[in-house]
Amino acid sequence: MGAPSTPLVVAHSVEVWLPLTMTWAYNQVRYAEGTEALVLAGATQNLDRFPWRPLYTCAGALEARLLRGARRGRLRLYPRSYGRACREHRPAVLHSHFGYRGWADLPLVRRYGSAHVVTFYGHDVTMYPRTWPVWRRRYAELFAAADLVLCEGPYMAGSIEELGCPPEKVRVQRLGVDLDRLPCRPRELAVGEPARVLIVGAFRPKKGIPAALEAVAAARDGGRDLRVTVVGGSNGDPVEEAEWRRIDDVVQRRRLADVVSFAGMVPYDRLLEEITTHHIFLSPSRIAPDGDSEGGAPVTIIEAAASGMPVVSTTHCDIPQVVEDGRTGLLAPEGDQAALDACLARLLDQPESWSEMGAAAGALARECFDVRACAAQLVGCYRELVAASSGDAA
Repeated sequence: MGAPSTPLVVAHSVEVWLPLTMTWAYNQVRYAEGTEALVLAGATQNLDRFPWRPLYTCAGALEARLLRGARRGRLRLYPRSYGRACREHRPAVLHSHFGYRGWADLPLVRRYGSAHVVTFYGHDVTMYPRTWPVWRRRYAELFAAADLVLCEGPYMAGSIEELGCPPEKVRVQRLGVDLDRLPCRPRELAVGEPARVLIVGAFRPKKGIPAALEAVAAARDGGRDLRVTVVGGSNGDPVEEAEWRRIDDVVQRRRLADVVSFAGMVPYDRLLEEITTHHIFLSPSRIAPDGDSEGGAPVTIIEAAASGMPVVSTTHCDIPQVVEDGRTGLLAPEGDQAALDACLARLLDQPESWSEMGAAAGALARECFDVRACAAQLVGCYRELVAASSGDAA
């Protein structure tokens, strides 16, 4: 049976359209066949890399300042362009990306009557309620009003339910990756070639990059020949700047400058190049001191797995849904440095296992994380809500 002929109008609401680290958000909009998507954004970045029309944002700096002032006064106002977008396009669904965006969007949903879908992604689940208790009350309001709350995996689903969301409103919606751009090529190590290890992530404590570099140092000290590329950086905020100092401290203290190179924040095409030219993906995520977490699993782990690269990671959040310990990679208990060191050393010592692990990782990605299949599931959620609200059969 083919897709419905009438496109469903969906408004996607985001704080910023779109940081380089949020290609996964672009994919949710881009691959949602059977919908007409518009974007409501608080601000814009990288429009050359993530073009989209129609896109609605603040009319200018003055309106942006007024809205920020209103938020500080705990008023939920939205740009006039959002109201114009809803009147002109009449979206059947408003999809808020991140829980705090969902709460801010409630007045818009109430005024224009769209079905409301909210996706949580990680720090909005763990850090916000822990750091600012007011968000527990705000989320209670959101959970009562929203029609559907999505998340990446069962661990995050449980975390959202613990915050008070009715279980019947929570659904797992995986973030897919573009498998056409990630051909599975299981890794092999040529004679005399150093193992190439890839680390990817913003310089935030939850990414565990200092721990990753400590594991690299332990491996090098054990006589293993390896080279490491770190893709990522700091956006200048105090948290990321402090993490960058911790990262640099490990490099200097463990004398890693000769084996570790920093590529900085790179475009997605360059990231894919780095993925295809490395042997092992190292991503030891953890809960940060401020409660920040992955929530689900980093999309970069899915991309690495899809390419046929074995992954060394941790049991953090929903990462075990992507990395099957001993089959598609190796997992250390979260925060256990000795275990992480042992996992990386074991994989480096057994290059003959890389091909089988990589093939299994690629197969798992193709079974569970195909962006087109995930987007089709998301569109099905939209249509189910719209049908229920109109009284039609699902």
